[in-house]
Amino acid sequence: MNMAGPPVGQGRVIGLSGSALDRLMPMHLWIGASGLVVRAGPTLARMAGDGLCGQPLERVIALRHPARAATLDLMLRLQGTPLKLNLTAAPDMPLKGMVVALPAGSGAFLNLSPGLSLVEAVNRFDLTLQDFAATDLAVELLWLVEAKSAVTTELKRLANRLNGARASAEARAATDTLTNVANRRGLEAMLTRQAASGRPFAVMQVDLDHFKAINDTHGHAAGDALLQEAAAILRGQCRRRDGVGRIGGDEFVLVFDDLVDPRVLHRIGQRLIERLEQPIEVNGQTCRISASIGVALSTGPAPTDPVRLLHEADRALYESKRAGRGRVTIAAPG
Repeated sequence: MNMAGPPVGQGRVIGLSGSALDRLMPMHLWIGASGLVVRAGPTLARMAGDGLCGQPLERVIALRHPARAATLDLMLRLQGTPLKLNLTAAPDMPLKGMVVALPAGSGAFLNLSPGLSLVEAVNRFDLTLQDFAATDLAVELLWLVEAKSAVTTELKRLANRLNGARASAEARAATDTLTNVANRRGLEAMLTRQAASGRPFAVMQVDLDHFKAINDTHGHAAGDALLQEAAAILRGQCRRRDGVGRIGGDEFVLVFDDLVDPRVLHRIGQRLIERLEQPIEVNGQTCRISASIGVALSTGPAPTDPVRLLHEADRALYESKRAGRGRVTIAAPG
C-alpha cells in the first residue's frame, strides 16, 4: 500500500510503501486528518487485534501521561514529547510512544514501543524478533533474555545433575554394598530421624543362628549369598516406611515406624524366624539357618536415645540366644 502524504525528511517528501513502513515501525499508528486510524503496524495489530483501521484514536489508545483523552488535536500539541500510554485492548500493559505530525495537516504518526514491558509482551502475545524493527533496542534485549534463559536452563540442569550425584553418593555411603540395605551409618541416621519425629517406634535386632557354620563349611561366597537372601527376606517383612540395616557380620536391625504393640512385633519376629528357617539354596547347596531376635520399644513422649534403644534390643537378643536361640524377646520398657 503506497502512502499518500508521507512524512517530511530533510526538507523533501519521502515516499514509503506500506511494507517498508511496517518493517521500519512495526508498532506504528497512522492517524488521518479526521482522527481515525488509517493504518496500524503488524505487531501493534497483533497486540490490539484486528479492526483498528477506521477507529477513532481515543478508542485505540489511552494516555497515562499526560492523562488526557487521546485526541488528534492533543497528540499534535504533544509532538516530540515522550508519552506513556496503553492500548485499550491491553490496558494492563504500559507502552511508550512518540507522535510526529504529517505535513499539510494530513494527520500524525504515532510510533509505540513496549519499553520495560518487553518481556511480558513477548510472552503474552507470542512475539518474535520478526515483530520488531531490526534497529530496535528490543531486539538486543530479546537476545539478552534468550541468552539468560539458555544459561539459566543450563545452570538448572547442571545443578540438578550435581544434586543427583551428591544424593547418589550419600545414598551409597549409607548403604551396605553386599546386601543393599542400610549400613551402620545409614542405620544411625535412620534412628536419629525416627527419634526426632516424636512418633513411637520399635527396633528389632536380628542375629542369624548357625551362619558361621555355613560360612566355614561352604565358603565366604556362599555366606555372602546367604546374607543377601536373608536381607531380602527381612525387607519383604517391612512396610515402605520401615527400615532395614546391617550392622556387621550376620546382624541386622529393623526399624518399625509407629508400631510398638508387643504382640504384633512378636508375631512379626516369629514369622521372620519361620521364613529364615526354610531351606535356602545357595550355589547348589541347601543351607539351613535360623535367627534370634530382640526388640526394644520407644513409646515415651520424650525423644529416645537411639544408642540406648539399640543396647536394649541387643540385650533382648542375647536373652533369646541364652533361652535356646530361634526365638523373640521383647525388652521391658526402660
